Amino acid sequence: MLLASALMAVSAQDYRYEVGPALGVTGYLGDVNNSNMYKMPRVAGGGLFRYNLNTRFAVKGNLFYVGLAGDSKNIDSQFPNGEQYKFSSHVIDLGAQFEFNFFHFGEGAKYKNYKRFTPYILAGIGAEMAIVGGKFNMGMVLPLGVGMKFRLKPRLNLGFEFTMRKSFSDKVDGITDLYGYKHGIAKNTDWYSVAAFTITYEFSKRCVKCHYIE
Repeated sequence: MLLASALMAVSAQDYRYEVGPALGVTGYLGDVNNSNMYKMPRVAGGGLFRYNLNTRFAVKGNLFYVGLAGDSKNIDSQFPNGEQYKFSSHVIDLGAQFEFNFFHFGEGAKYKNYKRFTPYILAGIGAEMAIVGGKFNMGMVLPLGVGMKFRLKPRLNLGFEFTMRKSFSDKVDGITDLYGYKHGIAKNTDWYSVAAFTITYEFSKRCVKCHYIE
């Protein structure tokens, strides 16, 4: 009886934090690609850290490497003097997002209605450093996206996340003000996406005593 009670307590254990790697592909929309963002896909990779406020809300931080590429030969737009533009850039993306789970994510007593799977939405803010042609450009980025999480086993979660990231520098492709007009938030055309799989490990027990509430 005591052993069964102990096992139940362990299975219902809740953890505050998650950490793990992410790996996926990127897409680009901007001055030299205005239609199919995955015309020239590149690799994204990095890590994330998540603080679970409760079973529905979480705050997450990420540090990603994002590769981007584009070629004006792939679009119909005509640039001044008939010039052609092609780029390849390396972006370091550091950000924080707020997540909302559609279901109570986790494991525990049946009456709590926890689910091992949940879709979620996210929004946040971050900073980017783009390296294009040997030049460094920095700016703010606004990530918006959707994702899903699945509990593989206690303390181990598999996820997939798709985000669109709005760049406020207009320089992730190294190209700006093509037509002589200064760029602004409304006229800035640079976006990039990250579609990535994640695997995270939970740690730091939230409940170390029975009936304890943080």
